[in-house]
Amino acid sequence: MNAFTALRTEPSVSDAALWAERLREEGYCIIRNAAPAEDVAALAADLDQRFVQTPHCEGDFYGTRTKRFGGLLKRSRHAEKFVAHPEILEIAQDILGPFCDRFQLNLTQAIEILPGQRAQAPHRDQDMWRGETGRIEYLVNVMWPFTPFTEANGATIIWPGSHRRQKELLMPIEEAIFAEMQPGDALLFLGSTLHAGGANRTQAGRRGMIISYNLGWLKPFENQWLVYPPAIARNFSPQLAALVGYQQHRPNLGNVEGRCPSLLLHDALPDHAGAIDELSQAQADLLAAYFEAIEAGLPFEAREIPR
Repeated sequence: MNAFTALRTEPSVSDAALWAERLREEGYCIIRNAAPAEDVAALAADLDQRFVQTPHCEGDFYGTRTKRFGGLLKRSRHAEKFVAHPEILEIAQDILGPFCDRFQLNLTQAIEILPGQRAQAPHRDQDMWRGETGRIEYLVNVMWPFTPFTEANGATIIWPGSHRRQKELLMPIEEAIFAEMQPGDALLFLGSTLHAGGANRTQAGRRGMIISYNLGWLKPFENQWLVYPPAIARNFSPQLAALVGYQQHRPNLGNVEGRCPSLLLHDALPDHAGAIDELSQAQADLLAAYFEAIEAGLPFEAREIPR
């Protein structure tokens, strides 16, 4: 942790607005004791054998001395506590809300950095979309450790303030911090923040998971609808089902036969379902004003479509 961060009084877990402001200031924050350690241990225990059985990754980005697997919501009932963590969702809404109608789950991925894995190449996760940079935040990442994260065993490397220096593809390692954490802590960082997995110079694996949330009008990294098809998602809470994609992003984006995809989670599906608008109130009001003007023979001044 850098000296500037260490000198400040840390907000409590429930101070979502203060953590969101920290994210905007520095591009990252570490929330200590964000979740009970026993919840982390229960989730880690459920995933233990999958870590053991999962082959090493292939490719220089994922790391050949690293293991990764997704779909954590169907691999442990404890995963929902982290995906739907109330304060984390509030922070994500604060950061992403100005740029979308609704945000969604981008991925859940368990990661083990094994002994001998070199440090990952620095990168910004937002670059997978190739959209405008410097104004829009596309993504909020949350890293949850299952084992202690240390500089020696591959703790995530973060370049504070790099979200404001997006033309710099690389930055000096001397400007970085190693996000050292204990199980129960959470590292949050923006999709615009330069970061990398660290090198593991120890004799034991470093396990954890990353959960991320992106703008609701983007294609998520993990294909949520295939990972959690209706047969699985109908067992989720309505909030969780919406997060993984069984909702529309207004106006009408992500529909099925012109209807909200949450219809697929019910046992009885209509064979003929008429399309139904899903608009925000501002969008509905704009349409009503347009037709009112047209029917009255009055000019209507074009306006920006509201979000």
